[in-house]
Amino acid sequence: MTTLTQLLVAAGALLSTTGAEIPRAARQLNVVATTPDLAALAKAIGGDAVDVKSLAKPTEDPHFVDAKPSHVVTLNRADVLIDGGAELEVGWLPPLLESARNDKIAAGAPGRVSASLGVRMLEVPTSFDRSKGDVHAMGNPHFLIDPLNVRLVVAQIAEHLAKVDPASAALYRDNLRTFLATLDVKSVEWQKALEPFRGAKIVTYHKDFVYLAERYKLDVVETLEPKPGIEPSPIHLAAVIATMRAQKVKVILVQPFQNRKTAETVARQTDAAVLDVAQQPGAKANTATYFDLMDSIVHTLATALQEKK
Repeated sequence: MTTLTQLLVAAGALLSTTGAEIPRAARQLNVVATTPDLAALAKAIGGDAVDVKSLAKPTEDPHFVDAKPSHVVTLNRADVLIDGGAELEVGWLPPLLESARNDKIAAGAPGRVSASLGVRMLEVPTSFDRSKGDVHAMGNPHFLIDPLNVRLVVAQIAEHLAKVDPASAALYRDNLRTFLATLDVKSVEWQKALEPFRGAKIVTYHKDFVYLAERYKLDVVETLEPKPGIEPSPIHLAAVIATMRAQKVKVILVQPFQNRKTAETVARQTDAAVLDVAQQPGAKANTATYFDLMDSIVHTLATALQEKK
């Protein structure tokens, strides 16, 4: 992992070669998102008025993103920063912001959007105990696969973009209305697709599909991780296998950065299907937008649950 000192030295060298900043009126708004899903939402709302960059890659675990000197430069030049909040990026974003020294994206500034603001968080711990694994004090941060939460997030994004760039405020409002209208239609489609499987039991690798499960009334009976962020042990996997057999669970959800071989081992002993279900746009083909991503998640899940009935 790159140290803060190394970041400062390397980023300072890069910043010294970038030249004078172009006046805001003569360029697109520089929007930086911590993750690709937030970047996709920002692009949908900002349209041609914004240039959007994501710090994390689509196939990267958003909890553990390697801090790079180029990230510092990107943040230094940002007009707006959109982060997930709820401690999703707590392990890597703070040193980058400290090195970037950009007041425009400081906490509380118009150019800072914390996506979790206003979201009804699930799994908020009653006590904070690291022995329980990588527990987030503010609740589970994987809330963007619930379309209802996305309505709150895009409204925030539009509001902050308009504050930073008043000249394009009408564009942001129009794009927001278009996005929400499409979201209303797609939400009905997704609900209809998963309604036949209400109460279906699933297993996930990490506690990252709880919002999807609550929205569509699925039952996450186990996770392959014994605790969040803790590698699966043989003893725990044996217990998961026993639970899956007893409750006839036939689906295991795995993201690209998680250990698929572990999931396959469990699947072989339970006659379950391992589903590659990414939560980030771009991690799978033809999922560049939020709507494409959710279409892929819902179709993959519905198809597997139907086949395993």
